[in-house]
Amino acid sequence: MAHPTPEGRPVPAEVGSTRPTSKDVARVAGVSQATVSLVLGDKWRGRVSERTASVVRDAAREIGYRPNLAARNLRLGRTRTALLVVPALTNEFFARVYTGAATVAARHGFGVVLYPSPEGIGPARDPFASARAALDGVIASSMAADTLAAIRGSDLPLVMLDSDPSDTGVAAHVNLDIADGMRQVTDHLLGLGHRRFVHLASAVASWTFDVRARALRSALADVADAELTTVAAPLDVDSGRAAAERALTAPGPRPTALVCDDDILAAGACKAVRRLGLRVPEDVSVTGFDDLALATAVEPELTTVRLPAERIGERGMSALLAVLDNRPPEQDVLPVELAVRGSSAPPAHSGPASADGAARPAADGRPSA
Repeated sequence: MAHPTPEGRPVPAEVGSTRPTSKDVARVAGVSQATVSLVLGDKWRGRVSERTASVVRDAAREIGYRPNLAARNLRLGRTRTALLVVPALTNEFFARVYTGAATVAARHGFGVVLYPSPEGIGPARDPFASARAALDGVIASSMAADTLAAIRGSDLPLVMLDSDPSDTGVAAHVNLDIADGMRQVTDHLLGLGHRRFVHLASAVASWTFDVRARALRSALADVADAELTTVAAPLDVDSGRAAAERALTAPGPRPTALVCDDDILAAGACKAVRRLGLRVPEDVSVTGFDDLALATAVEPELTTVRLPAERIGERGMSALLAVLDNRPPEQDVLPVELAVRGSSAPPAHSGPASADGAARPAADGRPSA
């Protein structure tokens, strides 16, 4: 026997005993199945009245109707799934990129599968028997386009984030203004009076780190009395500490500013300064890049470049959706912002290192400032 809905409309007796169908929604709403398809497929505007669309949506909710996405996707040739490839899961930046991409995807009925490439920034292996059979597109962050060949083949659209804009065969690029971020760091330190710089550079061969190095060299090129030394290190705290210790104890005047490629290396640099009996920022200023949670966990808090990681994930997913809908994607450069905190200050007078490369101690036993 039919029973009424809260609005008083009868619901067919079979509804509730089996999974409700669009035919059931049509009966409850008192409209055709074609109208239900238009409304629930979000194609009703200009073809169905607002009131009728509301009635159809209410009817679907009342009887617990859920569209059969598998059947729909089979008809459309879509899986409604995107693959997000990142170099690693150990870096908070990529987790935030995923959050942004997944937020936009969910609003459009898409899912995002997060895949850390086993080879880091090297060639990414196909995570499925055939990714092309399971995906609508690929988004990759901080990698090179040619490392995705095994996954995307020639038919899956590829959106690149924080990657070389000259890479070809890419559906869209979404980049951060990395060069401007490094220029902001350099201008800040120069304005404080620093002239002896060490670039604590990532040993990872990646476009985004190459841009940081070029921007730093360029920003200092026209400063006559500026000195720049580059020391490379793997992306972990201990490696950053060891590299910073080498730079701070090298022969010659001690550098007054350590410019680090990311916050992880900067945390290691801060440890090196303290282990040498020096102080941040009184004796050595330290800057990072990324503005990870780590940046405000260390003491003093890091001066660093804030990257809108979630925003770039959002833009990347929006670009992929545009490509799939045959619309031109937004291809812009997202601005970054310098967050000035306690790890940078004007330089103190720095005395020469001793003949063996160690910082010369002052009268109180600390290396000289």
